[in-house]
Amino acid sequence: MHTLRGTRLAILLGLLPSLIIYIGIAIIPIGLSMYYSLYNWDGISDKVFVGFGNFKTIFSDDIFWLSVKNNVIIMLTGLLGQLPLGLLLALLLNTKLKGSSFFRTVGFLPVVISAVMVSLIWGMIYNTEYGFLNSFLGLIGLESWQRNWLGDPSWSMFSISIAYIWQNCGLYMIIFLAALQNIPSEVNEAAELDGATGLRRIFFITIPMIRATIVFSVIYSISNSFRVFDLIQILTGGGPAHQTEVMTVFMYNNAFINRQFGFGSAVSILILLFSLIVVMLANKFTREKN
Repeated sequence: MHTLRGTRLAILLGLLPSLIIYIGIAIIPIGLSMYYSLYNWDGISDKVFVGFGNFKTIFSDDIFWLSVKNNVIIMLTGLLGQLPLGLLLALLLNTKLKGSSFFRTVGFLPVVISAVMVSLIWGMIYNTEYGFLNSFLGLIGLESWQRNWLGDPSWSMFSISIAYIWQNCGLYMIIFLAALQNIPSEVNEAAELDGATGLRRIFFITIPMIRATIVFSVIYSISNSFRVFDLIQILTGGGPAHQTEVMTVFMYNNAFINRQFGFGSAVSILILLFSLIVVMLANKFTREKN
């Protein structure tokens, strides 16, 4: 009994530093955001209690709902773009492909470089005057396809989505590749003996074997879509005319540009609630499917 108590105490003492850090960087900021969301405050003058007034203003703001729609687009971009592409690359690299180590490194490179660098790279690609994309289109005689990729409201969100796929698909490639390499070789050998080759083996053997990894990746991709900020803030700042503004950029613009800290805090609480609800629904759905 004394040994068990000593073990529990040792575990608690070991977890205590991490718990203190977590409380300091997560729990306390959330609590402060909840507190400030009930006030109208510019960071300098006295706070004015408005109750749920900030939330009422947010829900009646068309720009907020536009940012929600853009967040849904980013979420679908991750689910329908990053995950399938990451899985496809992982399947290719899991074969005896010559130079697979090199391609694995190149594929993972966008993940390890900073979001600022990713944004600068795609800013140069999309640049209207000297960008690679417009220059290439002009080179092959498709001048009519040239456009302001980030400044045209019809194309700006699509352009952001392509950059977002490139930024993160390498992460899912590595996650799926690790799962594929953990499949026992005996399983694949038995599948070949039974005549399951090519696409049949992928859909009926490989994918079911990595189902848990796919579920994790889906949930992580959804939660990650609510944290997108750097890429959009640097490339467009939410423009043109708020067409690429997501909830994090909407919060930043109101809190730090317009100095409406109470309003911005209310937006941050809604981001937290929306992400929790969507992740919980996704988790429930995937469990039922399993």
